[in-house]
Formats: sequence, structure tokens, C-alpha cells
Amino acid sequence: MADAKVIPFDEGERRSRRAAAAEPAPEAAPTAVPEASSEPVEGPAAGWDATVTRGLEFLRRRLTGDYEVDDFGFDQDLTDEVLLPLLRPVFERYFRVEVRGVENIPADGGALIVANHSGALPWDGLMLQVAVRERHPAERRLRLLAADLVFQLPVVNELARKAGHTLACAEDAQELLERGELVGVMPEGFKGLGKPFAERYKLQRFGRGGFVATALRARVPIVPCTIVGAEEIHPMVGNARTAARLLGLPYFPVTPTFPWLGPLGLIPLPTKWTIEFGEPIATDDQPSEAAEDPMLMFQLTDQVRETIQHTLYKLLVARRSVFF
Repeated sequence: MADAKVIPFDEGERRSRRAAAAEPAPEAAPTAVPEASSEPVEGPAAGWDATVTRGLEFLRRRLTGDYEVDDFGFDQDLTDEVLLPLLRPVFERYFRVEVRGVENIPADGGALIVANHSGALPWDGLMLQVAVRERHPAERRLRLLAADLVFQLPVVNELARKAGHTLACAEDAQELLERGELVGVMPEGFKGLGKPFAERYKLQRFGRGGFVATALRARVPIVPCTIVGAEEIHPMVGNARTAARLLGLPYFPVTPTFPWLGPLGLIPLPTKWTIEFGEPIATDDQPSEAAEDPMLMFQLTDQVRETIQHTLYKLLVARRSVFF
């Protein structure tokens, strides 16, 4: 084995090394502990934390009664924290609703939104409510006018009131409009909701024009609204009138899936929707007695109906597919 090569030191270097060896060794510097970051947590963990915090705060408000309900029964806290979050995935992912012309809805003040109605079950009203809240720059709330039957059904009655819906009567509608609320009405009523699939996208009669009189009295604009996609969610191929009469319903829909599949038949088909808001029709330029003029009411009612029907045809021609 070869010896290691020895490199000689001079005397001065030896003394320096001995002196250094005799001195006490310096203490090791303490290891630096990284400070806790003040940066906010990002990613899925942050979203989960925010959701939990918001949920706990909601429960605190419910338990302590720290929330408000207006004289129509509208519970804004419950709607924002529970009902709308439940409907949002249906709106965005299931029906994939495309919203157009939302800028035609006033940023503030009262307005009456008039829409077509269809689909056997009133999903269109719920999606319209989400569209206004989620897509309008001012995140406005829509107060829908609902039929008497809605407020006669257990559970549905309470949920409808808490979501901001109210009875379809002129007095309630006018009071909400004068308060500066957005009010939604679907004048076709059950005639539109329960029409046969063969008559899809053909508007039914708009009643006697009561919604026009309400808008004239409150002096608020009328915004026509067209909904495409709801007609196909429950293709109504028949109406079991005997069953409807026994149950006290305006119609009993027979579709390719209901009642044959039981409750599963109530699941709507995942059609692709479009909701378009037309240009508002002003009413504040009319004389104060305009609401008593039947000819003017008929003219405005027909104008709104024709606007919606024309937009339906336009959207249907441009539509590529029912589901895409």
C-alpha cells in the first residue's frame, strides 16, 4: 500500500495552528426557524375553509335569529346561502344556460319581466331567477308571481315564499314594483306549462293583459324574456285528465318516462337552454289613466307576446341541437 504524501509546514504555520486549536470552539449559530407565512392559503384548501366558515356563520345566524324575512315571506339569507347554491349547478352544468341581453334589465328600480312558460314542471321559472341573480351586473333579485296551487302544496308553499315568490295578484305585484323590485310573470300559466309536446314553442294566450295594467300603474318598464330549451325537458305526449281531476291538478303529464319510471321519470332531460331578455318597453310615457284603456292594454300585451314569439323562432332557427 502506498504511503500518503506528506506536505511539510513551516514553523510559523505550526504555531498558528496550535494557537487555533487551543482556543475554545465557537458556538454553533442557532438554526434559523422559518417564520410563519402571512400569505393567504390558496387552492382547494382555501376554498374548503371558506365554505366551512360561511356555513358555520349561516348556522349561527339561523340559531340566533340574526336574519330578516320581509312581509311577503322572502328569506334573503336562506335564498342566498342554500336555495341558489342548490340551483346553480343545475343552471351551469345540467341545463348549461346561455343568457343574452341581460343588460336590458334596469340596474335599479322596478321592472316587470314577462316570459314564456313550458316544460310540465316549472324549472323555467327557477332558472330565470338564477339567471337574473347570477348574470346581471347588479346581481338583482327576481320576485316571481306564482299560481294559487303553488301556495297550497305543503313544503313547496314554504320554499316558494322563502325564495321570494308571491301570489300572482295585481296588488302584490304592484306593491313589489313600487318598492323597486324586479317582478317576473309568465302569463301563459298552466296553459303553457302543460301544453302538449306537439305544440311546443307556440305561445298560448296571455290572459287579459293584467300584467300590462300592473306595469302601467307602477310606471315601470316591461322586459320581454324568451326561454328556449324548457319545452323538451319533459316531452308531454298525453294528459291523464281523470288522474288530474282526482288529484286536484290542472293536468297530469304523461311523458316517455313518467309515470312509467315512477319518481325517476320526474328527472328532466339535460337540454341546452338559452334565455334572452329583449329591449324594455317603457310605460312611464303613458298618461296616468292608461291602465284603464282596454285598447292600449291589448296593444301592449300583443306587442310583448309577438316579441317573445318572434325571438323564439329566431333562437330555434339558430339552435344546432336540443342537447348541445
